[in-house]
Amino acid sequence: MTLNAARIKSPKAKFIIAGSLAAGLNWLVRFPLNIVFSYELSVILAMAIGMTLGFILYQGWVFPGSERPLWRKIIDFILVNLLGVVITTAGAILGRKLLLNMGVGPEWAAATGHALGIAAGAVGNYIGHQRITFRKAAG
Repeated sequence: MTLNAARIKSPKAKFIIAGSLAAGLNWLVRFPLNIVFSYELSVILAMAIGMTLGFILYQGWVFPGSERPLWRKIIDFILVNLLGVVITTAGAILGRKLLLNMGVGPEWAAATGHALGIAAGAVGNYIGHQRITFRKAAG
């Protein structure tokens, strides 16, 4: 069974799929980044990489039809995601700390904490991108 992207009509379903791909990339690239950078900086850099994929997918597939200038969508995308960076980073750091305090090993705590942080910002991102970044012209 294959996923036929053209047959998916629901923007929420498309957002979940596109967001999951972007979040998956975000989560995966943190591991090699963490070899070179601190955990906190790796989380932020990984989110920037995931956000880039997210913008491409949201723009072309999830929220098509917005006639707003590309530069305005990019600025709004960044602004909406600034809050997401705070939520994701805080969730990742707090999740890792909580898991470490529960006796979870450092690598598992970091990986799971990061995943929890990514999940924490998803709902706000959907609402922000739907209503701000990729909104359709009024009227």
